[in-house]
Amino acid sequence: MPVALQAGLWGLLSGSALLIGALAGWFVRVPPAVVAAIMAFGAGVLISALAYELVQEAADDGGLLPTASGFLVGAIAYVAADALLARFGARHRKRSAGLQKGEDEQSGSGLAIAVGALLDGIPESIVLGLSVAAGSGGAISLPILAAVAISNVPEGLSSSAGMKVSGRSARYVFGVWGGIAAASGIAALLGYIFLAGAGTTAIAFVTTIAAGAILAMLANTMIPEAFQEDHALTGLFATLGFLAAFALHELG
Repeated sequence: MPVALQAGLWGLLSGSALLIGALAGWFVRVPPAVVAAIMAFGAGVLISALAYELVQEAADDGGLLPTASGFLVGAIAYVAADALLARFGARHRKRSAGLQKGEDEQSGSGLAIAVGALLDGIPESIVLGLSVAAGSGGAISLPILAAVAISNVPEGLSSSAGMKVSGRSARYVFGVWGGIAAASGIAALLGYIFLAGAGTTAIAFVTTIAAGAILAMLANTMIPEAFQEDHALTGLFATLGFLAAFALHELG
C-alpha cells in the first residue's frame, strides 16, 4: 500500500473516534461528571503528546526559531478563527450542558458549529500525516495516534450531547462527524504528500503550527468544558492523561 494512502487511513481511523464519541453522546446518557473526566484525561494526553512528540522533536530536528515561530503562528491563527466563529454561534460547540445555540436562536449557528468542529480536528490530522512522513518506512508515531484518538472520543461525545440538547437532528450530528472523519483522512494524506520530502526546518515549522493550534483548541474548548462540569477533579484526570501519553512516549 502506498505510504501516502497509509497516512490518510491513519487520519481516517483517528477521526472515526469522533464518531464513536458521537454515538455515545447521542444514544447514551453519560453523566456530566464522566464527560468532564474523559475530557480532562484527553486534554492531558494531547498536552503530553504536544510536548514530547511534537514540539521537542521539532526543536531538536529543525531548531528553536522555526519551532517557536510555527507554534505562535498556529496558536494565533486558531484563536482568530475561533473568535470569528464564536460570533456566529460556535462558541460552545464542545459543551454538553445545553449552552450551544440552536438554529432558532441564531441563524447559521449550525454551519458555524460544523466549521468549528472541522477547525478543531484538522491540525491533529495534519500532525498524523507529518508523523508518517518523518517515520521509517511509513511507520506512524503510536503516541501521537493514541493521543489524537483518545482525545477525539470525548470531543465527539460532549459536543454531540450538546447538539442533541440544542435540538439538532441525528442527520446533522452524524453528518458533521462523518464529514470530519473523512476530512481528517484527507488532511493526513495531504500532510504527508506536501511534506514527505521537505527539509527539517520546514517540517518543524509546519508541525508546530499544528501543535500551537491544538494547544489553543485545548485551552479554548476542552479544558473549559471539563472544568465547568467537575472542577474539583479536572486537574487530576488531566495529570493521569499526561502520564499515560508520557508512558507511551517512553515505551515507544
